[in-house]
Amino acid sequence: MPLLPNSRTEPDGSAVIRVLSYNIRSMRDDTEALARVIKACAPDLVLIQEAPRFFRWRKKLARLALASDLVIVTGGATTTGPAILSSLRASVERTEDILLPPTPGLHRRGFATAVVRFAGARLGVLSCHLSLQKDERYEQSGMLLDRLAGLGVEHAIAGGDLNERPEGPAFRRLAGRLTDCRAASPWGGEHTWTPTDPYQRIDAIFATGGIEVLGCGVPTGQPGVSDADLRAATDHLPVLAALRVPASLEASCGDPPEGR
Repeated sequence: MPLLPNSRTEPDGSAVIRVLSYNIRSMRDDTEALARVIKACAPDLVLIQEAPRFFRWRKKLARLALASDLVIVTGGATTTGPAILSSLRASVERTEDILLPPTPGLHRRGFATAVVRFAGARLGVLSCHLSLQKDERYEQSGMLLDRLAGLGVEHAIAGGDLNERPEGPAFRRLAGRLTDCRAASPWGGEHTWTPTDPYQRIDAIFATGGIEVLGCGVPTGQPGVSDADLRAATDHLPVLAALRVPASLEASCGDPPEGR
């Protein structure tokens, strides 16, 4: 299997970035294996689902970020699970944690959102974990699209655990407005659940128009990512995407590029 391209900034100001979406099951499994998988994928952004939410949750998430050579951008207990981590390459412009309307008897959901820059490329980011209940999940997919549009940026990505296969209504609603990165440029493995016997794709990364998908899938065969670590780390397999994000309009009009 060919490798995904490494992160880089192009001469025209566009940025090639690596994005990982990962349900980490509140770090209840082998956290050392989890950190090894994340670090081996060399992501610029990690869209986390089921981050720790209870006792000392910030400290637990900070330990994972440190072990993965990343920093916390936003989210965690404040979003009931979704979070965003990044490499130092990202310059964070702003963040917002969103709690979605509660449904009695169901776990409350939320979105972790941010606007970041990679040199001249400006990008909206959203991490989500949609409901187990079909009707609520469909409503949340619409809220996701509204929230992504509300970030006020030309280019944006969303990723997470959708709790639904591609043929489901919420998944199809998202894919109808956004690019399903795996469908656009298949790479690696397809199915994300379960690690011991993967048979369905319920985790995904989406991108707005103008973002070029260079490859997307489960990073089986990625150097440093072992099958044993994937099975031990959590109860989902991660999704890794390489994307080319165009330079933002304001940067191309003469504003100095930001980021590291």
